[in-house]
Amino acid sequence: MTSHTEAEIASQPSCWRRAVAGVPADALPRPGERVAVVGCGTSWFVAMAYAVLREQAGHGETDAFAASEFPTGRRYDRILALSRSGTTTEVLDLLAKTSTRSTAITADPGTPIMSAADEVVVLDYADERSVVQTRFATTQLAMLRAGLGEDLTRAVADAEEAVAAPLPAELVDAEQFSFLGTGWSVGLAQEAALKMREASRSWTEAYPAMEYRHGPISIAAPGRVTWMLGAAPEGLREQVEATGATFFESTLDPMAELIRTQRVAVARAFARGLDPDEPMHLTRSVILSP
Repeated sequence: MTSHTEAEIASQPSCWRRAVAGVPADALPRPGERVAVVGCGTSWFVAMAYAVLREQAGHGETDAFAASEFPTGRRYDRILALSRSGTTTEVLDLLAKTSTRSTAITADPGTPIMSAADEVVVLDYADERSVVQTRFATTQLAMLRAGLGEDLTRAVADAEEAVAAPLPAELVDAEQFSFLGTGWSVGLAQEAALKMREASRSWTEAYPAMEYRHGPISIAAPGRVTWMLGAAPEGLREQVEATGATFFESTLDPMAELIRTQRVAVARAFARGLDPDEPMHLTRSVILSP
């Protein structure tokens, strides 16, 4: 029987198409605004990716924060809050305390975030039954990328490939993973590592690619994988392979490559007798008592 997580992973190409076709431009940050993007867990890593992309597109200064670490004394024109559940305590607390104009992106229109933010974008078609977040994270990032003017035709095609391609055995069987990214894919590398921990309790780490040689490469060894999301810096593959570790990269859009990491996480969960829909010690939303 297919798990909820597997079905949600496989649905990402169609979700991305829908997101790209319906970008709510009036609700998203305007060009020139100074923006803080906030979230928790997966949403924080999506925020990191979008912040880099927005600045690279010339739309304005953009910072990303875990909602609990937002610098309250800093001035912004808009806060963009990301929350699949719409109930995350740290996000709601921040929105309640700020006078800065806010936009929220959520999957559930029946939650407190609907009234906590000035504007809300609801992607209910990308909501998930699994605790492990996959398609909502990438669908909101697809929408945000399209809102910056990106053409995601290739990314969607790459996603179709990532959903269907066989998984290399060395990825499913590996002892340890180090995920690497550059620019906007640093956030995706962090998210890939989180998915592997959540779904399969695997030993994973994540770094900016150029930082990997400044210490973390010391754990590379046979049976371990260094996985690059995006193009690797020159010479990095050779240095990793000299340790006996596997260096894995592809030409897929990094957001599509994230799909492959999600699939490996699920495959590893099943191999370990774990339920990827119900990861240990986790709930769909972190709601803290007053």
